[in-house]
Amino acid sequence: MPYGLPYVARGQRIGLLGGSFDPPHKGHVHITLEALKRFGLDQVWWLVSPGNPLKDRGPAKLARRMSAAREIMDHPRVQITDFEAHVGTRFTAETIAVLQDKCPQAQFVWLMGADNLAQFHLWRDWQDIMARVPIGVLARPGDRIEARTAKAAQVYRRARLHPRSSWQLSRAKAPVWAFANVPMRDISSTELRKNGAWAES
Repeated sequence: MPYGLPYVARGQRIGLLGGSFDPPHKGHVHITLEALKRFGLDQVWWLVSPGNPLKDRGPAKLARRMSAAREIMDHPRVQITDFEAHVGTRFTAETIAVLQDKCPQAQFVWLMGADNLAQFHLWRDWQDIMARVPIGVLARPGDRIEARTAKAAQVYRRARLHPRSSWQLSRAKAPVWAFANVPMRDISSTELRKNGAWAES
């Protein structure tokens, strides 16, 4: 596939986990494997971004983050891609629109941690994202209540699937979202950078 995209067969349901992955860690791996099970996905793609528009500090070099991601996430149904760097998109809504144009045979699902849902209304064109793809939210430590009372959760409260129906998320038509309570690993890229585990080489 062009643009650094993995191969996708017609009708496949692809979860998209976007982020700077600065650095990638076992928490990313954990929510990825949970998403495969909880939301009825065929694959998950890690979209390693050139940078996060909501963060002031630039991430480590893309090649280093891609290499680290491939090293820690070794699974036949998980692919690592720098698609955004190839097409020049900076915002999630743009990325999803281009992916849908390039891969019309796929059904995409956007994946995020519950902490991201809490500030989702700050993302550019967030309602366009909701209109384009199902959203799968995975709970992280301490974020459950804040996420459930988030603006996006309130605006789209009628579009939320019942927890027992979360496995149908990838087959549902947007706008729709599901919230999965899963045992989470309390680890973050920020903490790894602070304690020197991701020092610049």
